[in-house]
Amino acid sequence: MKSCAALVLMAIAVLLPVTTPAQQPASKTYVLKAARMFDGKSNTLTNPGLVVVTGGKIVGVGQGAPIPAGAEVIDLGDATLLPGFIDAHTHLTMQYREDYTKAMLEDLQKPIAEKAIDATVNARITLLAGFTTVRDVGSEDYLDVGLRNAIDKGIVPGPRMLVCVHAIGATGGHCDETGFAHGVFGKETGPEEGVINGADQARYAVRLAHKYGATIIKTCATGGVLSLADSVDTPQLTQAELDALVDEAHALRLKTAAHAHGAEGAKRAIRAGIDSIEHGSFLDDEALDLMKQHGTYYVPTLMALQGLSEQIQKGVAIPPPIRVKADMAIASLHGTFQKALAKNIKIGLGTDAAVYPHGRNAEEFHQMVDLGMKPVDALKAGTSSDADLLGLASKIGTLEANKFADVVAVPGDPIENIRQTEHVFFVMKEGVIYKNDRAAK
Repeated sequence: MKSCAALVLMAIAVLLPVTTPAQQPASKTYVLKAARMFDGKSNTLTNPGLVVVTGGKIVGVGQGAPIPAGAEVIDLGDATLLPGFIDAHTHLTMQYREDYTKAMLEDLQKPIAEKAIDATVNARITLLAGFTTVRDVGSEDYLDVGLRNAIDKGIVPGPRMLVCVHAIGATGGHCDETGFAHGVFGKETGPEEGVINGADQARYAVRLAHKYGATIIKTCATGGVLSLADSVDTPQLTQAELDALVDEAHALRLKTAAHAHGAEGAKRAIRAGIDSIEHGSFLDDEALDLMKQHGTYYVPTLMALQGLSEQIQKGVAIPPPIRVKADMAIASLHGTFQKALAKNIKIGLGTDAAVYPHGRNAEEFHQMVDLGMKPVDALKAGTSSDADLLGLASKIGTLEANKFADVVAVPGDPIENIRQTEHVFFVMKEGVIYKNDRAAK
């Protein structure tokens, strides 16, 4: 399966002339100019904005930066230059679909090759929305590894990807496919599929994921909204299992993330040393205080509930058990986010792309601002804070010399109007221009 996905992704190269905008070689030197700039770490914008790029890296920033002879100057006008956006919670190999039953059937019917092709479309859309790096936290059939490899080799356009191979969780839990009769797939799921029981199997599953290409480890510490066999807030892994999983991942120098809606499961993950809690709909004060104490990041994925809310408003048929859980999470998450904000917990931007249509990732910025986060802090969440969470702060997340030339531009001033982040018209990743609409307004 792994080789099939990888071969298909490589074969997509023949489609590039019609699916990708013209790209410039990363070896070129550019001077990017705009009316203003957000460097990813400051609390204010710089006027005017200027970034010098050579060989795929930033070599100078600001008015005083030396401009090499022969550099191509790109003046983007009344716009703001920013670091490439980062989404810490995506599912690029999964498709957004509103019919739950049809989606389950399509997943069974589609060959891996077709799923691989679909994934390249999602990757391109995400990149052109301004997201130059993503953490992909749940896939199957090694599709995320194949997509990551194809992007890294320049075969298909897409964001830089950190991948987990598959999420790791308990039998019958959110990370285990449920809703089918016993024996339908020939055997019960096990560590090879990321389904564990016991601390030793937790370590084994981490090692297997690492062996086959994982660069992060994602686990399901509680139930989930979109799974059929579990309650949304129940813990699903023991303290010993989470301790072993996180310890093994960190020993391999891999960051960890825990899907955790409920407070008890989240607390177990935090005590184990997890790097981030995803969703966190029902976190209580004790869980939030533990996160503050341990320096655990919170990735609230507000866009996931936005996607579910839109489906409910449209009258989409949602299985009753899932609808009940969705209503519970929608009623609770916004308050949890505001409590986390008041406690000054570290917050990263992640969206759960695929629960809503791919390409709308930047709407997470305004979701956070609407709930009380300062616009500049929301911009940091999707740039420097996420870079820190991913362990890539030395390479991405800010506009500074010697970092990768991941640069996006939006019209106007995103601190005055955070929704300008939804109108990215220029995208550069590692010195390669993927989008330049010159549409500054």
